[in-house]
Amino acid sequence: MDVAEQKLEVIRKLLAKAERAATSGEADAYNTKAAELMARHGVDSAMLAAAGGNVADRIGERRIALTDPYSTEKAGLAGSIAGAMGCRAVRHLGRGRGQTAAVTVMGFESDLSRVELVFTSLLLQATRAVVRQRPPAWTGESTAAFRRTWLMGFTVEVSRRLEAAQKGAVAQHDAAASGTASAALVLADRRTLVERAFQERFANLRAGRSRRLSGSGYSAGVEAGRRADVGQPRMSGARRALDR
Repeated sequence: MDVAEQKLEVIRKLLAKAERAATSGEADAYNTKAAELMARHGVDSAMLAAAGGNVADRIGERRIALTDPYSTEKAGLAGSIAGAMGCRAVRHLGRGRGQTAAVTVMGFESDLSRVELVFTSLLLQATRAVVRQRPPAWTGESTAAFRRTWLMGFTVEVSRRLEAAQKGAVAQHDAAASGTASAALVLADRRTLVERAFQERFANLRAGRSRRLSGSGYSAGVEAGRRADVGQPRMSGARRALDR
């Protein structure tokens, strides 16, 4: 196993511990540590490729199959994670109304590996949580509508925290590596190359219709995404959970 695979394996184990955590505090700590390591790994991989040390880190694509219920909301989660990690995503419509059959993610191979890893874990965590979500009985609101907006809120907050973790890793690298190439510039160049490849690959892509969701679960989903805490350091008490 090479160094990159070793790092991904450590991240994979942390996410697995978050999925099995007995308390939200433990899950917070594992998710936070995984996000920090993942962001640093992304920066390291980009800098290595820019220096010519990883010629295999080329632009490629991965197709992620999706199933109902809430396949379109799951596609939104995949797309947000992809965007936070320097990739682009396109949604493939399913046969039924409002369904999504799959998402194709395009980006550098090292980033695609991170997207798949994070999406698999966060989808599992979101799926376990959303089945417990129901609107207040007195509202008469549809449970499905409430859960759709819950997933939207979860996605927005998770995306924000992943982007914060990425920015933190870039700032940390550039502060410690004065006189070398800027990670911010390297990552910007990679995004430009991914965007160019994406436009060539999906030249006839049509923008989807904007969706109007009527549920009231958005705020609860944001709070759940905040508890997932994939991008912010926690207090020392949460850190101690990592050492158990």
